Amino acid sequence: MLARLPDDITFRKLETLLAFLDAGSLGRAAERLGTTSVSVHRALHSLERGVGCPLFRLEGRNLLPTEAARELADAAQEVLRTMHAGIRGARAAAGFAADRLRIGSLYSLTIRAVPALTIGLKVRLPHVQTELVLGSNADLLVRLRNGEIDAALMGLSGEAADIESQALFDDGIYFAAPAGSRYAGRTEIDLADCAGEHFVSLTEGFVTYTGFMEAFRVAGFTPNVVMQTGDIFSLMNLVGGGVGCTLLPGRVRGAFSHQVEMIPLHPRYEMRQTIGLSFLRTRERDPNLLALLGVCRNASDVLGGA
Repeated sequence: MLARLPDDITFRKLETLLAFLDAGSLGRAAERLGTTSVSVHRALHSLERGVGCPLFRLEGRNLLPTEAARELADAAQEVLRTMHAGIRGARAAAGFAADRLRIGSLYSLTIRAVPALTIGLKVRLPHVQTELVLGSNADLLVRLRNGEIDAALMGLSGEAADIESQALFDDGIYFAAPAGSRYAGRTEIDLADCAGEHFVSLTEGFVTYTGFMEAFRVAGFTPNVVMQTGDIFSLMNLVGGGVGCTLLPGRVRGAFSHQVEMIPLHPRYEMRQTIGLSFLRTRERDPNLLALLGVCRNASDVLGGA
């Protein structure tokens, strides 16, 4: 085991020594460090006391470094470089890597929200590489808590003690039918009239699946679901291919518009999804997440029509 260092030797004092040697005077070193000449002078003499040998000599009113000070400065530079690397390594091991941000997202948000936020983040943090992970609401929440992703664009439902969230926009739910079906041209759909219809749906865990089941609970019957799928674009292909009808969020209106018609639901079934950014409260001071949060706040008005 290494012997303990004297209390007078600290990282901050080593940084002060390096600043003084580089700047050449107490005043310029103080300016770089955002402190006073007196504070720099005290730190250097405290460091000298900790080392136990002269590091400086007076020449008139000037404080000049000795060879011992330069020798210590070489070691200090290496120590501080190693410590910075160690901090970066520790943050990376904990999922706080400064040059990488792993963002989870619902499939439906890749149409508009994800590209807009990615571009905005690239402007703010050009050095950060973004990794996109897609999944259901339930899957993203598990990944977030396991540290597999840094933040998630997902549906917000209630509060969790360990999760911090920022709402982005609210989205409505629509009845989706194949283009040219018997529902074509209707201004609204009453689900109670669709009891004999075939339906397709997302699997459990997606925020749209939750809304799907709630709507039919209000309608008073269990839908005849002939097929389920794990992503919203496959679901829309099933609708467009005539396999069945479904309920979809308004943010996917622009996709498959030639195959799928989206019709407003009767006000009795009206419901909204709140989409937002979520991350662990323990990460609330992470610079990358603060930047992403800022991008989300700036983009919320634009994404409101997503």
